[in-house]
Amino acid sequence: MSKNKIEVKPYNLKDLASIYGVCDKTFKKWLVPFEKEIGSKQGRYFSITQVKIIFEKLGLPEIIS
Repeated sequence: MSKNKIEVKPYNLKDLASIYGVCDKTFKKWLVPFEKEIGSKQGRYFSITQVKIIFEKLGLPEIIS
């Protein structure tokens, strides 16, 4: 059985919501408690550092194929 891996790269909100299997509005609400630690996006994408923080705070998404 092969494990799916999540690549840590710049993602936009919709991509991250899709990875976690929720709509973008729900995902945005999940990020509210961590806004200060994550910081604001530069443009449309979260930086690699911000994505790492999101994965740390919310846990790694579990992808079931």
